Amino acid sequence: MSGLISGQAPGQTLAETVADRIRDQVVSGRLTPGSHLSELALSEELQVSRNTLREVFRMLTKEGLLRHEANRGVFVATPNMSTIMDVYRVRRMIECPALAQAHASHPAVRKMRAAVEAAHRCRTEGEWLGVGSADIAFHAAVVELADSPRLSAFFFEVSLELRLVFGLLRDPEFLHAPFVDQNLKILTEFEEGKAAKAAETMEAYLNQAERFIMGAYGRLSSKS
Repeated sequence: MSGLISGQAPGQTLAETVADRIRDQVVSGRLTPGSHLSELALSEELQVSRNTLREVFRMLTKEGLLRHEANRGVFVATPNMSTIMDVYRVRRMIECPALAQAHASHPAVRKMRAAVEAAHRCRTEGEWLGVGSADIAFHAAVVELADSPRLSAFFFEVSLELRLVFGLLRDPEFLHAPFVDQNLKILTEFEEGKAAKAAETMEAYLNQAERFIMGAYGRLSSKS
């Protein structure tokens, strides 16, 4: 199997394109923590050789998105409590200063607004995985306020782990419902020129989200 496949960007290797597709499935919530990745099934679905797929698995395992188990195969990684705590520590370090130091006229604000509207629309339609994707898009836009391509690229990696954390709970409505309106509150404060207040609200939001997820994860772990 050779040549460009659908969605493959010029200059991008086939393995990089396939890796992007698998990352997208994690971000969208279609692949959840602990999911087994069948080499044969994925090879047929993506129309790539199994050698290419093995290269992709090596790439994503190195990133921490997948894990390989001897004699069992490849699985989507499962975050632990240490990962959850680290993800939220990093988010506070990036997102709160980005809000505090930016101006309300920044172009990323339009993306924040679009993400908030998408989350509310998905909530109305009961599309809770869509709410989760909109939430990640909102916070990615917040990071864009810092005008740092490196920070945005780093946050993309963090967002993959964040989606794995979300996937642990297996109940997206329970997870996302409390936070939909808080994104709107942060956006409103920021648009009104209250950047410092928006940053404070973001910090409180992230602290609450971390406690919420840690509590839910702890209850889940105690049942397993």
